[in-house]
Amino acid sequence: MNTGDYLDHLLRKYSGTFDIYQPYVIHGKEYPAYGYFFSHVEKYVLVREANMWSSDSYEHILFIEAEEVIPALIEEAYEIVREYMEPVLVRKGEDLPAPGHMYSYLTISIIAQKPLSKEMRKAVKHFKFEKGYRFNMRGFSQAHIICTTLEDEKVYTNYAGSKSAKLYKQNFKDTKEGKPGFRQIMEEQKIEPFHQ
Repeated sequence: MNTGDYLDHLLRKYSGTFDIYQPYVIHGKEYPAYGYFFSHVEKYVLVREANMWSSDSYEHILFIEAEEVIPALIEEAYEIVREYMEPVLVRKGEDLPAPGHMYSYLTISIIAQKPLSKEMRKAVKHFKFEKGYRFNMRGFSQAHIICTTLEDEKVYTNYAGSKSAKLYKQNFKDTKEGKPGFRQIMEEQKIEPFHQ
């Protein structure tokens, strides 16, 4: 199993609820894929015009393939979250997110061939970024990291990203069984991934 095959099957799982962009470029560097999720919920009385409240939820996920996770890669992940995902994708260059913003999850998904060292396991576990807007009245942003290693079939996350571990573990089985991946499904349906 290689990182490309694993990612291809993972993208199929995400494509049910996420818009998948391939490839995706940040500050001149190309990444294999990016996923975008948006949900709008509102409460109103009798008619939509009598809106009591509404909230918007987002998740931005960047997929990274690597031979091995090293300290520079973890630092790159922090930089992407701080310098691109939060200011560009969440706030759109403004001081605050749009009205109605409840939360944005900023997820980095690293798929690596080699097992994680003890030092890198600790770095993934302690990966943290959280930012509130107007004392959370305008919502918050939170970083999740998921690191999958193929040689030993392990999944590591920080605390915020732990709910995703099950999906990633299941993906080992689906990849080995040769189920259709994202690329095959898109070709069969004659659909192109989104472009940046």
